[in-house]
Amino acid sequence: MNLSNASSPKVFILLGFSDHPWLEMPLFIIVLVAYICTLVGNISIIVISRVDPHLDSPMYFFLSNLSFLDLCFTTTTIPQLLLNLWGTDKSISYGGCVTQFYMFHFLGATECILLAVMSLDRYMAICKPLRYSAIMHQQLCIFLVAVAWLSGLANSLLQSSLTIQLPLCGNNKVDDFLCEVPVMIKMSCVDTTFNVAMLSIVGAFYSLVPLLLILVSYGFIVATVLRIRSSEGKKKAFNTCGSHVIVVSLFYGPVISMYVQPSATNSQDKNKLMSLFYSLVTPMLNPFIYTLRNKDMKGAMRSLLVSLYHQGRE
Repeated sequence: MNLSNASSPKVFILLGFSDHPWLEMPLFIIVLVAYICTLVGNISIIVISRVDPHLDSPMYFFLSNLSFLDLCFTTTTIPQLLLNLWGTDKSISYGGCVTQFYMFHFLGATECILLAVMSLDRYMAICKPLRYSAIMHQQLCIFLVAVAWLSGLANSLLQSSLTIQLPLCGNNKVDDFLCEVPVMIKMSCVDTTFNVAMLSIVGAFYSLVPLLLILVSYGFIVATVLRIRSSEGKKKAFNTCGSHVIVVSLFYGPVISMYVQPSATNSQDKNKLMSLFYSLVTPMLNPFIYTLRNKDMKGAMRSLLVSLYHQGRE
């Protein structure tokens, strides 16, 4: 049996925050502003990384991929959330629901791997500076990004395909603002022990293994930086990595809590807040974290704005 058979609904109701109706309009305004900031911020990073020749480096190649990933991540769920918050119709079609949880897990797992790849790039830049250009050549960067995207796709095909086969026995109320695998598993009317176990195992692999690689990379980075005699050199090295450390912390905390810990330990309200955090808040903050802490990015953005201003006056 699967979600599309006769015992399962063709339309799902996303309950979202409907149990707190007074919250929906203020939340609509907050989410709309955050979504616009996410679009503007991430599109700006992609454009600046492409047009400014000073940013033609592996670091900004990976950063522009992260921005594109965040754009896709938020657009998968947030427009639907805005529609549900604005009106009384909380429904989503079967196809829309399936698309959401396939894409959500595809993009989420891809971001886990991509953040690990970015930490490897920082390790090479700081610990192997003389060989950095030779090692992190264009072909390798493209290969690493392809591995991240294909790994995310493999995760989605496994988790989502297992979930889509679960019978729902007519249950069509999704106690969340999006169709996500853990929520869909809870809706099933059969024993889901295997699905829960697979979710924890695969979730642990895609979150804890990349996180371990990130921690190891930064362990070597810290050891290298501490050997630098110049205080200015130490400050520059730590600033280079500081943005990535903040982004990793913001992303991995909610993800580990959602997918690695047993679902029984989290209330559904907590799960909704965590889903909202890593599907909207983190993608919105990423551009600001990287631009506010990165001198090159701020300079490139300033130059682009000045250039656009002069072109507008001509």
